Amino acid sequence: MQRIHSQEKEQFKKLFSREYPENFEERFKVLEVFLATEKHLTCEELCQILAARGEPLAPEFVRETLKLLSRFGFARQSRFDNGEVRYEHHHLGQHHDHMICTKCGKIIEFKEERLEEAQIRVAAAHGFHMLQHRMEIYGICAECMRERRRRMPLTLAKSGEALLIRDISGGAASRLRLMTMGLREGDRIEVISNNGQGQLAVSVDMKRYAIGRGLAQKIIVEPAK
Repeated sequence: MQRIHSQEKEQFKKLFSREYPENFEERFKVLEVFLATEKHLTCEELCQILAARGEPLAPEFVRETLKLLSRFGFARQSRFDNGEVRYEHHHLGQHHDHMICTKCGKIIEFKEERLEEAQIRVAAAHGFHMLQHRMEIYGICAECMRERRRRMPLTLAKSGEALLIRDISGGAASRLRLMTMGLREGDRIEVISNNGQGQLAVSVDMKRYAIGRGLAQKIIVEPAK
């Protein structure tokens, strides 16, 4: 990895010293710190790292430099589920996909040759010439799963989860209200959306339901097997 970083620094010097001579040393510092992290960083996070290392630079300058790094293939931009722009080191000739934890935000890189080959076959079957692709898998990482309670109120569930209703607290009134809606203990539900405020959207047997947070707090669920 160190050899790759050294090569890219030399390429950067040849390219940027000629094309973007102004503020070259500051841009080179952005590249050095960016390569040293090997993480998926926002512009703000990179600014914080630079400042912590005694190299405070204006966010606008860092953002512009990151865009230039992306244009010339030193960095790659990604927008995951929350739409925030993150930058990662673009290793030429290499490809990987991502798994994103919707609880802690961890981003895990992976590569699976069988998936790559399957995508090529599918594209060829449709007469489609694939130039590039990306796969993003959203879920809950192993660490968050270990920390998570098996049974929890529906308000803590994440979008896309399949769950079983195990209990309904709050007395007969809450049970009757849910039964009137068509929801009962033992039902398998899928969380369509839960943004942490307002109503949750769930589906049961191909039917959609909107549930207020107060009522959702009383619905105790666990992961469906």
